[in-house]
Amino acid sequence: MSTAMNFGSKSFKPRPPDKGSFPLDHFGECKAFKEKFMKCLRDNSFDNSQCRLQSKDYLECRMENQLMAKEPLERLGFRDLMDPPLSQADQNTKP
Repeated sequence: MSTAMNFGSKSFKPRPPDKGSFPLDHFGECKAFKEKFMKCLRDNSFDNSQCRLQSKDYLECRMENQLMAKEPLERLGFRDLMDPPLSQADQNTKP
C-alpha cells in the first residue's frame, strides 16, 4: 500500500489567530511602549504585577494601531486601572 501525498485535495483556509496571538509590530508603532514595559520588567525582577500600567499602555497602543483586536480593558484584566465613571454628584459639581 503506498501513501500518496496529494496536497491539491485540501485547500488551506486561513482563519483569524487565536486570542492572545497577534501580528508583529513590523513598523515599530508601539516600540516605545514595549521598551517601557520591558524596562519595568527588568527593573522589577520580571514581576509583571509591578508593570501593569505599562502593559495596559502597550496593549492600548496595539489596539489603536490594529495590531490586535479591540477589547474592553476590563476584559483584559485592567478594571482596577480604569478611571471610575463620574457619579451624578461629581457631574453636578463640574463647571
